[in-house]
Amino acid sequence: MAAVQYNRFSGFSCAGAGYNLAAVPRRPSFRSPAFALACPASNRFSIGHTATTMKKLNIGLIGYGFMGRAHSNAFRKVSNFFDLEFQPVLKAVCARDAQKLKAFASRWGYESCETDWRKLLAREDIDLVDIACPNDMHKEIAIAAAKAGKMILCEKPLSMNGPEGLKMVQAVEKAGVPNMVWYNYRRVPAVALARQLIDEGRLGRIFHYRAKFLQDWTISKDLPQGGAGLWRLDVKVAGSGVTGDLLAHCIDTAIWLNGEFETVNAMTETFIKERKHNLTGKVEKVGIDDACAFLARFRNGSLATFESTRYARGHKALYTFEINGEHASILWDLHDLHRLQYFEHRDEGRLRGWRTIHVTDGDHPYMGKWWVPGLQIGYEHSFVHQVADFLDGVAKGKPASPTFRDALQTQFVCDAVLKSARTQKWEKVPSP
Repeated sequence: MAAVQYNRFSGFSCAGAGYNLAAVPRRPSFRSPAFALACPASNRFSIGHTATTMKKLNIGLIGYGFMGRAHSNAFRKVSNFFDLEFQPVLKAVCARDAQKLKAFASRWGYESCETDWRKLLAREDIDLVDIACPNDMHKEIAIAAAKAGKMILCEKPLSMNGPEGLKMVQAVEKAGVPNMVWYNYRRVPAVALARQLIDEGRLGRIFHYRAKFLQDWTISKDLPQGGAGLWRLDVKVAGSGVTGDLLAHCIDTAIWLNGEFETVNAMTETFIKERKHNLTGKVEKVGIDDACAFLARFRNGSLATFESTRYARGHKALYTFEINGEHASILWDLHDLHRLQYFEHRDEGRLRGWRTIHVTDGDHPYMGKWWVPGLQIGYEHSFVHQVADFLDGVAKGKPASPTFRDALQTQFVCDAVLKSARTQKWEKVPSP
């Protein structure tokens, strides 16, 4: 990428794969100490930067739903546990319902409110824009935020489809602004440990990857579609159903752990064909996929199966993955997210078997920043880790994954899956 300058950070440029952050005329420059994925136990009780020495980074959040809460909590907690030279400030939150917006701002400590995201982007006191609104708004807001020179965090999936996502990637790369997508499961310590074991070669050649994400909240035919809270059932707003919502998480994790997809072969089903729409009051056709299952082949030659549905009675959020290699296998379950199941074939025969690794020690990924060994953390902490990695990446001039371009790869897989379900053929996955 060519070097770029912009209004808030006139010394900032983006070259190649990294960022170059020079002097900032309106604010002190961002610098932080090295932040390792696995923090040694010896650093657990180290005294880092205090609130008075941290630089301020003003956050503008767009959206106050489930993800708006998760992100706000991460922004508030990150400086309490990670040694960073600058601190997120909840400067403004934006949404359309002024009354609910004011209550959200009061609860989470945002200093101001906006009901028009364009006004939020125009504010000189906003450094980072966090897009936590429905999928159909991601592209327009992200492109405008990039032109305004804002750092951008965007909820998953990146976009409604690949072509939209590509335009978003082009916008942030042209502007040279730091960017990342909230695929938070990469930051679960047990999942990060799985990545370490794979990188160390402990599994050897990978043969199989299998993942599933099961829910049961849309089974009732009386459940409407559209509007606040149910926009995920409206294809015009969501783009797709379980493929873009749930399988996107599975796909991103798989890419991170096992590399790029090569081909996919999928089937989808919409079990309830019509639902009343909350906004129009009319019974309308349902355009999303209620369930999706697909086969895949990775570029490393391994085979995979993926399944997702919102019709698995009894499952609220069952996300699991298993990887089988030449020497070892690993298995992870969101319901027991602080544990990693591990099988090592090279163990002595009479002792060989699946073991459970309780991922709480200081030499496990991220855990050196939290409690004493044996005390686990939860779902919300993955978002804290993602903020910490993003801020550290900006400070050191290095992108933190998944960037918009990384997330575009997941979007291309989703597109290929949906196309395969329509054509009933194997489809190739393009590289971003």
